[in-house]
Amino acid sequence: MRAALFDRYGLPDVLYEGKVPVPVIEPGEVLVRVRAASVNGADVAARAGKLRLVTGRRFPKRSGIDFAGEVAEVGSSVTGIHEGRQVWGLLGRKFGSAAEYVAVKPRQIAPAPANLTPDQAVSLLAGGATGLTGLRDKAHVKTGERLLVRGASGGVGSVAVQIGKLLGARVTALAGAQNLDFVRDLGADEALDYRTTGPSDLGPYDVILDTVGTEHPAYRRLLAPGGRMIAIAFDYDRITASLGYVAASAVHGPRRVRLFSGNPTTSMLADLTRHAEAGTLRPVVDTVRPLTEIAEAHRALEAGGVRGKHVIQVT
Repeated sequence: MRAALFDRYGLPDVLYEGKVPVPVIEPGEVLVRVRAASVNGADVAARAGKLRLVTGRRFPKRSGIDFAGEVAEVGSSVTGIHEGRQVWGLLGRKFGSAAEYVAVKPRQIAPAPANLTPDQAVSLLAGGATGLTGLRDKAHVKTGERLLVRGASGGVGSVAVQIGKLLGARVTALAGAQNLDFVRDLGADEALDYRTTGPSDLGPYDVILDTVGTEHPAYRRLLAPGGRMIAIAFDYDRITASLGYVAASAVHGPRRVRLFSGNPTTSMLADLTRHAEAGTLRPVVDTVRPLTEIAEAHRALEAGGVRGKHVIQVT
């Protein structure tokens, strides 16, 4: 089958479309025919070698963490799932969804929104799962609370702005000047240019969702007493120091920085499906490219200025 691969860490040019065997599923697994995947920050960091302590040095490596498609085969011990069902899901802590097929556990998928194409659906997955887990389940955002979203126009931020409004928060969005009207249209109450608005110009906030990963101490100081900061990105060049700071802040002081595992359940995905079908969460697609242009998609994400997701159309 066709899949996005790379044989060494490096710039986007290391990516290419290659051939790997179709996964052979275990009795408790499901084989999904992938129609679309997206490019996420974790994909970029892994390809660049910034996660090599986790990803290791065995090549070729795969790319992609989310997918939308249909069930192609069902393991002998799996019940309640049938071939041909339209599904979406995330691989959790591994890569490889930018390919024609993926093997997953039933808990990693849910019925896809019936009103969205695979390209549209996959643009909601990573951001939606992060937003619901981080804002709803970890930070417990309440009606009327002040929420700051850093990187509000990106793949995660654009969905987090919408989820913040769903939860009743007053949302301030930090984005590039060219994207301020865009994030306002997503529901942000206030949109500010991150290039001209620094931490000293902001605050206080009850909750901060940080998709950027820099200046954690400066932004943590913007939290009101009892405030919560959800950090989903880090300075990968100083990863040990960044993680150490976040870990310490999680147990010391009245302003906590929270971490969580990017491993959503079927129930979480079903929540996203309901919101998408009700129209309360809308997909935000920046570009759609074929699998052969996986390198260009990575390059575009690294260049910045993104509005939503760079989607890879597998078929």
